[in-house]
Amino acid sequence: MSVRKIHLAAPVILALTSASWIASAAAQSVQIVTPATVQSQQEIVIAPTAPPPMRVETVPPPPSEEARTMYWRPGRWMWDGTNWAWAAGQYVERPAPQANWEPGRWEQRPNGGYVWVDGRWQG
Repeated sequence: MSVRKIHLAAPVILALTSASWIASAAAQSVQIVTPATVQSQQEIVIAPTAPPPMRVETVPPPPSEEARTMYWRPGRWMWDGTNWAWAAGQYVERPAPQANWEPGRWEQRPNGGYVWVDGRWQG
């Protein structure tokens, strides 16, 4: 019986020790540097219906001093959990001069929902 209590107490002690370590680490000033080439994990968004038709956007001229490295990434429909919302296009910096943007898309799933597949750079 006492062995069982020790086994049950060990995870609790480990959790409490970890929690105090996390709290002390959070109190310190920590800077996390993420390389630009690493993409963050994206949450999966599933919409119950297809998005509205794409909007026609007027593409403004690129910023003059950065025109060679900039790319116009078109706008897209986003699902906010309740409604469709339009996210306007914007200029973004290419990760490499020859890189091309492969736009994201909404894909229909067998269950009828739509899931967002994020765009990515090629090249």
